[in-house]
Amino acid sequence: MEQTRKGLDYGPEEVQKLVDDVLMDYQKERDIDKMTVYSQPDQEAVRLIVTKLLRIIFPGYYRDKVFKSYNLTSNITVWIEDVIYNLKKQIAVVLTYQKEGEHPDEYVCQPLVDKEAAEITMKFMQAIPRIRDYLDTDLEATLQGDPAALNKDEIVLSYPGLQAIAINRIAHELFLLNVPLIPRMMTEYAHSMTGIDIHPGATIGRYFFIDHGTGIVIGSTTTIGEHVKVYQGVTLGALSTSGGQKLRGTKRHPTIEDNVTIYSGASILGGDTVIGHDSVIGSNAFITSSILPESRVTIKNQELSVKNGKDGSRELSSHDIDPDGTWFYVI
Repeated sequence: MEQTRKGLDYGPEEVQKLVDDVLMDYQKERDIDKMTVYSQPDQEAVRLIVTKLLRIIFPGYYRDKVFKSYNLTSNITVWIEDVIYNLKKQIAVVLTYQKEGEHPDEYVCQPLVDKEAAEITMKFMQAIPRIRDYLDTDLEATLQGDPAALNKDEIVLSYPGLQAIAINRIAHELFLLNVPLIPRMMTEYAHSMTGIDIHPGATIGRYFFIDHGTGIVIGSTTTIGEHVKVYQGVTLGALSTSGGQKLRGTKRHPTIEDNVTIYSGASILGGDTVIGHDSVIGSNAFITSSILPESRVTIKNQELSVKNGKDGSRELSSHDIDPDGTWFYVI
């Protein structure tokens, strides 16, 4: 022990002093001092549940390599039983956590919580065919919308947009079943992997296509119709968050109707904002009011000056480059 301390500028007394100081700091009863970590959901367990659900949804792509049996019935039985057991356990934890937070002085009857968690878990599992049906349309929309895609295998295995959509559709079902915390943990896990931030409360129709994806933000009360295409850097957000918790439960994010394309960097804000069907929103547009159906929203070119030739004898203006003076997208 003495040998490991050679060359160090501190001794056991200094370390003990630091430990005592930190322990004393824990006694201030602030939110960050909470010690009841055991009553909160396990992040790693939730991530494993997501992975196993993706195996069920895409059985040929997320196959468990350790299985010796290639019998689909055997494999799917193991996956489903595993998800039921672990998801029920985590839902029971968050339900207990929620009830204790709302009524700290009341006794939480654990058998009743476990029964409620089991019922919610089964309702969610019964929704898997519907989730898969929606994702099949998303996969088709991605293939049809991206000429760079070689085939659907490439999309499932490598496209972050589809991965983010898949996890969001899983989380949204749990959100609809009023499961606290876990849906947000799932979508934030997708956010950390893909750079795409979709709140589980967002309602998204069939044939949803995210191209490139990085930096997309879709708020909790957003409503998106069918056949909608969104490019990187798009924000579907709230017009203002200054109201804080007072705005909880209100429609704060926009509605995007069917057959809308939103190009990179566009921001569409506000709960009263509706983008009418069959519209195109150009890159970097900033929209805070409704757009009529079949509209094309563009912004004027910035003033550009381009000099040609070694001596700069010929100069092009923005009008020379783009006589129309408007542009739609940058990819």
